[in-house]
Amino acid sequence: MARDFRYIVIEGPIGVGKTSLATKLALDFGSDLLLEKAEENPFLASFYKNPRQYALSTQLHFLLQRAQQVQDFRQADLFHGSHIADFMVDKDRLFAEMTLNNDELKLYQQIYAHLTLDAPRPDLVIYLQAPLDTLRERIAHRGIGYEQQIRDEYLLRLSESYTRFFHDYDDSALLTVNAQSVDLINNADDYQALLDKIDAIHSGRHYFNQSSFSL
Repeated sequence: MARDFRYIVIEGPIGVGKTSLATKLALDFGSDLLLEKAEENPFLASFYKNPRQYALSTQLHFLLQRAQQVQDFRQADLFHGSHIADFMVDKDRLFAEMTLNNDELKLYQQIYAHLTLDAPRPDLVIYLQAPLDTLRERIAHRGIGYEQQIRDEYLLRLSESYTRFFHDYDDSALLTVNAQSVDLINNADDYQALLDKIDAIHSGRHYFNQSSFSL
């Protein structure tokens, strides 16, 4: 059963619906909810306006934030109850490799190695993916001001980086969801179909496309 997973992570590019799904699952499962809290990064709004100038400061703030989150993970009792998060610590390097130049990346990697981030591995990762038009629509709908500055080129590169990251991912059970074809928050049938799919997972790689359920 889905509720047998002690630690579930929801991942995917900006605007795909990670936080909404994580919140809904945590409420239904009675799980502790762990959120990324990107809004607490004071450099993020400036980064979306001027990525080159603010890439390093933005990424280092996220790295230090991740270090605190890892400490919180270790203090939490992941062996009792369940936890659902809208991020995984591993993805910090994904963003760094995409946004930093070579010298900045070397500095980032040195700091990363010094911090020795080693978060617990999730039992299940749910990877939400969607095309650019869907991401744009959802970003506009949630109305966070600084996110409206995100460029299409950045969103496309980010989506491609996630695709590459999860292509070879095998640290946990992985469920890839076509988030364009479903409304997991407002459509009860879509949400239940997802729960049924999760219930059937034990390990390995799996795919969920709701359009295939309605044939």
